[in-house]
Amino acid sequence: MMPENNHVRATAIAVLMVLSFFSTQAQQQAAAIAKPDDPSTGTISGRVVNENGQPLTGATVFARAVGTSMQGRTTVTDSEGNVELSALDQAAYSVSAMLPAYATALRDSDTPTYYRVGDSVRLELVRGGVVTGTVTTAAGEPVVAINVRAYRIRDAKGQPPKTPLTSFGERSTDDRGIYRIYGLAPGTYLVAAGGSGYSYGWMNGYDSDSPTYAPSSTRDNAAEITVRIGEEISVDIRYRGEPGHTVSGTIKAKGTNGTNITLMPVGSDFMPVGSNYQPSGTRGFAISGVGDGDYELVAQEVVSAQGVASVELALSEPRRITVKGADVTGIELTTKPLGSISGHIALEPSKITECQGKRKPSFGETLVLLLPNDKTLAKSPSELLRMVVAPASPDKEGAFLIRNVLAGQYSFNPRFFARYWYLQSMSLATGSAVETTKPAQTKQRIDAARNWTTVKSGDRITGLTITLAEGAASLRGKVTVPEGSTLPTNLFAYLVPAEREKAYDVLRFFATDVAGDGTFAINGIPPGRYWSIAQAVVDKEAPSMTKLRLPDAAETRQRISREAAILKLETEFKPCQNVTDYKLPLKTN
Repeated sequence: MMPENNHVRATAIAVLMVLSFFSTQAQQQAAAIAKPDDPSTGTISGRVVNENGQPLTGATVFARAVGTSMQGRTTVTDSEGNVELSALDQAAYSVSAMLPAYATALRDSDTPTYYRVGDSVRLELVRGGVVTGTVTTAAGEPVVAINVRAYRIRDAKGQPPKTPLTSFGERSTDDRGIYRIYGLAPGTYLVAAGGSGYSYGWMNGYDSDSPTYAPSSTRDNAAEITVRIGEEISVDIRYRGEPGHTVSGTIKAKGTNGTNITLMPVGSDFMPVGSNYQPSGTRGFAISGVGDGDYELVAQEVVSAQGVASVELALSEPRRITVKGADVTGIELTTKPLGSISGHIALEPSKITECQGKRKPSFGETLVLLLPNDKTLAKSPSELLRMVVAPASPDKEGAFLIRNVLAGQYSFNPRFFARYWYLQSMSLATGSAVETTKPAQTKQRIDAARNWTTVKSGDRITGLTITLAEGAASLRGKVTVPEGSTLPTNLFAYLVPAEREKAYDVLRFFATDVAGDGTFAINGIPPGRYWSIAQAVVDKEAPSMTKLRLPDAAETRQRISREAAILKLETEFKPCQNVTDYKLPLKTN
C-alpha cells in the first residue's frame, strides 16, 4: 500500500491539471463591461514591478471574482507599470500578472491574497532564468525537433514547488540541436529530452523513447540544475535514445466529458511524466515513453462544468506501479466523485449605540476557505488545495457550496470585509461527517472550529452555519523593549481569552506578526477580556492565527494562555471599540 501522503499529493496535482484547462479558458474571455456610472461596480488599481521595484510595461493583469462563475477581466500595464481594472462587481478577487520571460515572485506566505473593489495592488514579477544547450547523439550529431523539458523540483527557498503548472518549461530543439527555455522561476530543476511528457501537441519520433535527463542519465541519476533570477545556464544533453515502456489499462467512468489519465513519479512534486486523454465512452488508455521507476497513476474526469467555480470532478484512487524493463498492462482505474460541503452565513447585528451605522459584511466579498489537516493530507498541500478546491462565495441569501473536496479532514476559514464584525461561531449539525470525541445527541450542533470535519469520497455534507456578529473591536499597538535592547526577529503578538468560560473558544485566540518597528494590529476581536503577550517564535513554523485556531493546536493555545496569564496583561474590549497606542512589553525568559 502506498503512503497516504503520496496518494493525496498525486490526486491534488492531477486535479490541478484538469482545472488548469478551465482556468485558461476563463483568462481568455472578458466579461461584459458594465456601464461606467453603475453604482454597484468599482475599480481595482495597481502596479506591476520587477524584482528591483522598477515598473514593467505591457504586463498582462488578470482579475477574477473568487468562488463564482463570473468571467475574468484582463488588461495591460501602461508605460509606468500602472493598471486599472474598472467596472468590477462587488466581490473578492484574485489578481495576477504575466509577462513573457518573467515569473511570479516567491511569496513569503502560503496564504492567498484577495482584493476587493477600491483596493490597490502591487504585483511583483522577476526576470526568469534561462536553461539552454544542445541535444546530441552518442556520435555528437544534433538531435532535431526533440522536446526538452525543465521540471522545477524545489523553489528558491529549497521547498517543493506549490504550483506545479508554473514550475515547468518546454521547448523543441532547432536544426542545430539547440534548445532554449526561458522565463523559468528561480529554483532547482531537472532537464530531460524525449518522452511523451505532459503535452497535447503532435507526437514526434521521440515520444516513445525513455526520457534522457541531463547530462545523459535516467531520472534517478539526473543532475540538479540551479536556476537564478535573470541568469542563463548551459545544460547539454547526450541523448541515449532508449525505447521507453508503455503503461496501459482500462477506465471505469460515468461522465460525458472524457477522462484524463496522469502518470507521476512517486515522491516528486514536479510535472507528470506522461498523460493520456480518452474521449467519453473510451475504456482503454496507454501512456508511452515511460522509463524505469516507481509511479502513481490517477484518472480524473469532469462530471460537469458551467464555469471555473462550478467544475465538478471525479477521481480514481491513485494506483502505484513499478516499471522495470517491461510494459505494465492490465491496470483498471475507477473514478469516484469528490465530496462537497454546503452551508450558510448568518449575520447577527448589534443594537448597541456605538455599533449603529457601521458597514455590514457583503456576501459578494465573503469567502469560505478550507483548511486541511496535515495529518490526513500531504505535507503543506495548502497551495495545491486552494487551486483544486475553489473558495466558496455565498449567494445573496448567504448560502454557499464548496465543491471538489478531497477525502480528508478540514476546518474552515471565512474571509469577510467589515471592520466592526467578527467571526462568532462555526457549527455543523449532527449527522454530518465530523471528527469529535463527544457522543452525538439529538439536534446537537458540533463546534466546527474546535473539531475537524471529516470528508470521504462522494460525501455531501450539509448544515454548516458560520455566524458573523456585529460589535468587533480592534487593537493597534507597539511592542516595547528595555532601553538598549532590540526587537528579536520572528516576533508575534497574541490575544487569548481571560474569561474562564471562553478558554476553549477557538475563535477568541488571535495572533499577528510584529513589524520591524514593533508595531502590530489585530482586528475582528469579539467583546470581552483578554490576556496579551508578545514573544519571539523559535519554532520552524510560526503559529499564525490560522494555525493557532486549528483543531489540533489545542496544546499550543493552552501554552500561550498559561504564559499570558502569568504576565497578567489584561485588556477588556467593548463592542465596536478601537484601542490605539497600546504598549505591549516583550516577554523575555
